[in-house]
Order: sequence, then C-alpha cells, then structure tokens
Amino acid sequence: MDPLSAVMAFTLAAGLLTVTPGLDTALVLRTAAVEGPRQALLAGTGITLGVLVWGLIAALGLGAVLAVSELAYRGIQIAGAVYLLWLGAQMLRTALRRSAALPVAETVAPATRVNWFWRGLVTNVLNPKVGVFYVSFLPQFLPADMATGLPSIGFSVLLAGIHGLLSLLWFAALTLATRPLSALLRRPAVLRGLDGLTGSVLIAFGLRLLAERRG
Repeated sequence: MDPLSAVMAFTLAAGLLTVTPGLDTALVLRTAAVEGPRQALLAGTGITLGVLVWGLIAALGLGAVLAVSELAYRGIQIAGAVYLLWLGAQMLRTALRRSAALPVAETVAPATRVNWFWRGLVTNVLNPKVGVFYVSFLPQFLPADMATGLPSIGFSVLLAGIHGLLSLLWFAALTLATRPLSALLRRPAVLRGLDGLTGSVLIAFGLRLLAERRG
C-alpha cells in the first residue's frame, strides 16, 4: 500500500468510526443542547486532542504497553470508569436539582467553558480501549517501507491528525444540527431529560468499563 492509498483508506475507515454513535457523540450533543454551541465545541476540541494524544502514544510505541500489560490497562480502565461515574452523577444531580429558571448558554462563565474542554479531553484519554484500538488500527495503514523508524512515527501522527480533523468536523456538524431546535431543547423539562439521559449513559459506560475484562 503506497502512502496516498494508505491515507485514503484510513480517512474512509476513520470517517466511519467517527460518525458511529458513542460516548463522545452523546457528550457533545448533550453539551450543545444544554450548555450551548461554544461549550459543545470546546468539549469536541478536548476529545479531538485526546485522539491526537493517543495517536502520538501509539506512534511512539508506548500504546503497546496497554496491549500487553494487564496492570497498565486496568489502572487506566479504573480511572476512566471512576471519572465517567463521577461525571454522570454530576449530570443526574443537575437534572434533579435544575430549577425552572432557564440557563442562558452565552452567560456561562469562561471557567465553565474551559471545564468542558478538559472534560472532553479527560473522557477520551482515560479510555484504554481507544489506546488499544490505535495500537491495532494504525499499523494496518502504514506503508511497507514505513514499518519502523521516524517515518512511521510521522506518518502515524499524520493519520491521527486526519482522524482528529474528521472528529472536529463531525462535532461541529452535530452542534450546528441542534441550533434549529434550540428553543425546544432549552425548555426546562427537556433540559432535565437530556441531563438525566446523558448522565445515565455515562454511568452505564462507566460501569461497563469497570466490569469489563479483556479476553
């Protein structure tokens, strides 16, 4: 496989992976509907940076540690599960305590907006399955003459960058898709429902991650 064919094949595969519904999509959609577009894009940017981090780790060969070390995998697995449980519990608490007052996304403090960037980043980085996926996924698209060495690292980072760009574009599209429904989505009852649903999804992901064992 030559470099151009590898890039095209990876772009197609990464695109299909990006649009597959999952935790990242749920997080960005909820943030866009409840917090507003700026916070959603910050969360998406954080998730995208997490993709780049895992891509670099895999390119440097460090991600292989997760594939062979049960202790390393389990450590990140527990940390990620605890974080998802905490984040989900926060959303459920917000859903239960949300008053009838309508939060205006544009008045959210800058610190809160930054928090969504870090939440997106940490959610992605603390998912060991992403790391193991990159270890097994990226090498399949490396040309034969780039199997090892600095060229393979640079090419792997390029592929991770493509995946990151696709992710960012997808999150931007999701955010824009919520704008025509903004009036409906900002109703207190709908906001409570979105927080409750997303919080439940995060807790379910956390519990599944915590209980999961590698075969």
